[in-house]
Amino acid sequence: MKGSYDDIINLPRPDTRRPRMSNLDRAAQFTPFAALTGHEEAVLETARLTDKKPELDEHAKQELDRKLKMIAGRLEDLPRITITYFIPDSTKDGGKYATVSGKVKKVDEYEKELVLTSGIKIPIQVILEIV
Repeated sequence: MKGSYDDIINLPRPDTRRPRMSNLDRAAQFTPFAALTGHEEAVLETARLTDKKPELDEHAKQELDRKLKMIAGRLEDLPRITITYFIPDSTKDGGKYATVSGKVKKVDEYEKELVLTSGIKIPIQVILEIV
């Protein structure tokens, strides 16, 4: 019995127009991929804890105002202070507390910030405590 492909069954394999792919490129086709791109980063960001911004009562605000005026009156002495303030988080609600010590260079009432000799500028509205 004669088959329908007997005329081509023993011919050599034809050359393709494309060059053969290297083993490295072939393996790269089957490497794992991240189906949920950015998912792990989003989970880590959600799990990151932030502190709540405290609300100062009127007495605490008056005490801070009194200390700022006292510091502004003694700027020529370059008073050394320790400030605890709140840094708002840029991506989610809340933030973190920071404490810095240094000599006060300027109390800028126009920009509403405290400037230290080290160049650190702290907005007055985020200051929680001055020692």
